Amino acid sequence: MKWLCDDWPRDSTPWRRLLRRFSSDRELSTQNDSYRGWGWTPGTSSWVEPTSFALLALRESPQELLPPNANQRRHLAEAMLYDRMCPGGGWNCGNPRVYGVAGEPLVIPTVWALLALRNHPNRPEAAMSLKWLENVLDKVQGPGSLALAGICLQCYGREWPMAPLSVGDVYQRNEFLGSIPVTAWLCLAWGSPVHWLSNAAQERT
Repeated sequence: MKWLCDDWPRDSTPWRRLLRRFSSDRELSTQNDSYRGWGWTPGTSSWVEPTSFALLALRESPQELLPPNANQRRHLAEAMLYDRMCPGGGWNCGNPRVYGVAGEPLVIPTVWALLALRNHPNRPEAAMSLKWLENVLDKVQGPGSLALAGICLQCYGREWPMAPLSVGDVYQRNEFLGSIPVTAWLCLAWGSPVHWLSNAAQERT
């Protein structure tokens, strides 16, 4: 956990932010680089999914395992996720708007961000993103996306908005047994209620 909290993305250092202020490209993206999450590899750039994974790890870890700067890292990362939300709700992999064009949200980054931010269920960003997720489910074909969406809705106490799907229905759409992560997500989504994302961490917020 100390290693995780000591890893800072290089793209948002004070020096890089200063250089960006004088760059001709500074208007191309509206993101706030003072917020900092995590990258896919150490010392790179902040992205939605690895930031969500790191927040989940911080929230689910016992307090005695957390280093002194854990709260600082958590608050900066949460602010980064809210800053990177797409205008109509949901998240994509990185930026919500580039070259003045709104980014298109994607199911899997949206699910991971919502799970990482689930300790703030009453924020308007959560309501917007859950609504977006529910509205697109009837168009989703990927079994992994459907499974993760089901887990996310369970964690927020939301009902599945469509006719119930069985594992057999999903398998007919896409033979998912070739993917171990997707099979695991489906077992979690269609099994007992999700307990591996506990609510105990809410007491630390």
